[in-house]
Amino acid sequence: MRDTGFADDPCRHCEQMMQPYLDRALSESERVEAEGHLEGCDYCGRRYRFEESLRRYVRQTCAERMAPELKEKLVALRTPLL
Repeated sequence: MRDTGFADDPCRHCEQMMQPYLDRALSESERVEAEGHLEGCDYCGRRYRFEESLRRYVRQTCAERMAPELKEKLVALRTPLL
């Protein structure tokens, strides 16, 4: 059996599970495991809140319409492909 190092470093395991957890792609047992660690670990809890707020910010930013003037400036700065 290959040693993943997770037994010695549960935060490393939590880090591996963070994105699938945020994507709601974990099995029920994995979800319970991740939540248990997040509730008891300040460091991982802070990382989770950061990742969650970053995702929220990106969703919000992508939903906002770009001002036509800014769009024109960006088009003018574009370098043509050769």
